[in-house]
This record gives sequence, structure tokens and C-alpha cells, in this order.
Amino acid sequence: MKLSRRVSWFLLAFGVWSWFIWITSVKNLWNDGSGLAFDDAGDPTAYFWVHLLLAVTSFVLGTVIGVLGLRGVRAARRTGA
Repeated sequence: MKLSRRVSWFLLAFGVWSWFIWITSVKNLWNDGSGLAFDDAGDPTAYFWVHLLLAVTSFVLGTVIGVLGLRGVRAARRTGA
């Protein structure tokens, strides 16, 4: 399958954006003082684990999508398309 240059750049940008957003989200989750992520004893709650799982899944998908975009950009440069 051949990706256009525009689609390749979009996928690469999506991968970078995904990492940026979810790193920020994990930092905010870790520093949560509202009582949602950690109970009074300081132990993680179900809210914490669910959102951490969402973040990890998004990191994996963002990485895969970004790598596909990067490969498409590199291929477009080699072929001059």
C-alpha cells in the first residue's frame, strides 16, 4: 500500500500529538489532588487504573500510527512523490 505525502504527514502529526496529549494527561493524573485517582491512604483507585490503561493504549496506538506516517514520509522522499 502506498500512502500519499499528505496522509503520511497527517499520521506522523497524529502520533506526535497523541504522545503530547497523553503525557500531559498522565502527569495530571499522577498529580491529582481531587481524590479521584488516589484514595485517602494514597492508594490508586479504579479511576486511576482505567485512565492509565487508556493512556498506555493511546501511547501504543499513537506510536504505531506515527511510525506508519514516518515510513510513508520517508518513502515519499525517496521516490520524489
